[in-house]
Amino acid sequence: MESAPHAAKPAGTPGARLLPLFLRNFVRNRETGLVLVAIVVGLLGGVLVAAISSLSQVSHALLFDIPVDAHLSATGVISWQRTLLIPMLGGLMLALIGLYFARRVKGQQLADAIEANALYGGRLSFRGSLLISMQTLLSNGFGGSVGLEAGYTQICAMFGSHVGQRLAARRNDMRLLVACGAAGAISAAFSAPLAGAFYAFEVVLGAYTSAALVPVTASAVTAWLVARQLTHQSFLMVPGFPSPVSVEMIGQTVLIGVICAFVSIIVMLAVAFSERCFQRITVFRGFVRPILGGLLLGGLALLTPTVLGAGHGAMQILLVSNPTWLLLTTTIVFKILASAISLGSGFRGGLFFASLLLGALSGQLYSIVLTGLLPTLALQPGTAAIAALAALGTGVLGAPFSMVCLALEITGDFSVTVGAVVASSVCALIVRELFGYSFATWRFHLRGEVIRGPQDIGWARQMSAASLMRTDFENAPTTMPIGEAQRLFSPALVRQVVLLDPNDAYAGIVPAATLHSVANRDDEPLGSLAQQQDECLLPTTSVREILKAFERSEADVLAVVDRGDSRTAIGTLSESHVLRTYGEELERRNQELFSR
Repeated sequence: MESAPHAAKPAGTPGARLLPLFLRNFVRNRETGLVLVAIVVGLLGGVLVAAISSLSQVSHALLFDIPVDAHLSATGVISWQRTLLIPMLGGLMLALIGLYFARRVKGQQLADAIEANALYGGRLSFRGSLLISMQTLLSNGFGGSVGLEAGYTQICAMFGSHVGQRLAARRNDMRLLVACGAAGAISAAFSAPLAGAFYAFEVVLGAYTSAALVPVTASAVTAWLVARQLTHQSFLMVPGFPSPVSVEMIGQTVLIGVICAFVSIIVMLAVAFSERCFQRITVFRGFVRPILGGLLLGGLALLTPTVLGAGHGAMQILLVSNPTWLLLTTTIVFKILASAISLGSGFRGGLFFASLLLGALSGQLYSIVLTGLLPTLALQPGTAAIAALAALGTGVLGAPFSMVCLALEITGDFSVTVGAVVASSVCALIVRELFGYSFATWRFHLRGEVIRGPQDIGWARQMSAASLMRTDFENAPTTMPIGEAQRLFSPALVRQVVLLDPNDAYAGIVPAATLHSVANRDDEPLGSLAQQQDECLLPTTSVREILKAFERSEADVLAVVDRGDSRTAIGTLSESHVLRTYGEELERRNQELFSR
């Protein structure tokens, strides 16, 4: 990744042709080159978002027999047969696709933009990303209660990654191009270039740098300009007039932030609980999970069609139609259930727009309830709805600046964003304190990945015991007499001796200082001095696990064995060497990050 521009093809792109050398040099050595590539990525992002959005609209129109320009969640004239059966048919198609691709696409190939940037240096699989985007489109097109934003982000980030791989880009530039793709996707999806740019910084890159500002902004603005020419975009209509900024207003938005924090945690736990429940269904290797999920979703849709699709139409109608508190409450509960069932059963997508919808309805419900109790004190429904929209989106996505910018850009009203700032900040604090994860990183946690954000930890994983160990170590059988070992291993030349049992398996370590500190025990076996008999490392052990092992064992040196069963010693590793190498590499990465 830091090799010369004419290096071999990047790992993970077998058969891919690199672009001409002069172009690779221009992008690697000039910031202007990287900006131009980001503009190309944004251009592709705007086109892809418009295409996927149009395909989703056409799917809704054909499958549910509604007008092409109508929103699925806002249509109350769908026949009960279609409402019940179309989601089941979608589940069947997803099950068949999953069965076909189960052995063909897996592991790293199914990584999303956050995981790719955190673990794989920004490398996204072309085929795996196309599969994810296709599954997301099918899930939404057949009425799944999921948003398309995950599909938008996946395919746009993949093109950013693919272009970077063709350019043999450095690791940091690869991650930046993935972020540019994600910025373009969100910008085009919501006609919100500021929100797209901050989404890239907060969710995909995990840090803001001045060097990344221009490429990310260029991609977001380009995608926005393209999408607005290809799709019809309008501001979200907010009811009432903005509540004036006051102490009472700030206090109420703080309360809205607290409420939204708990709602967002409930939403994430509901999805996790749903996944656990569906994973217990092992009939036909789980083939029936998405079909059953479609059936349950269709049953909920018979009660209210607002649970179908992402919910764009439902949000706008409920905001301006002066709904009752009972209608808002039931819609919130049903939408949480529908999203949890959809994601838990195997429908592809995310909670991006669902969190915005739930937030807007929660804020509106707060305003209506408080108006009935304290009519002179309550916030206006529009102000409360936008504050809660930004807050709950922050709780689920972990991106407060993105949500504040989104609130500004989808409403076009700067005054309502004051409440969004306060509510988002409070919600972010509470969710971090009580839960510690956003939805994306929470799902990684459920899979066993220790990822708290998109910060690059992949390079640390590449530093393993196999790459750090020394193979020129001294060894001796446990049966060797101590006197013979003292004559054979001089303390001036040997720091420790690795012991081997009669089967040549690892049996512990004897430090040279310990060996030469004993007296009058010349005939005793060397094995009587063994330390760390049960503490050893495997070649694949990561540097962070190695440091934990040193802390746990309180040892200065640990042995590396080839496998856990045979325990054949293949090297040794000292704590001082690991700390020094890890520190030097960390400093080098930081210098590289801020050198552009």
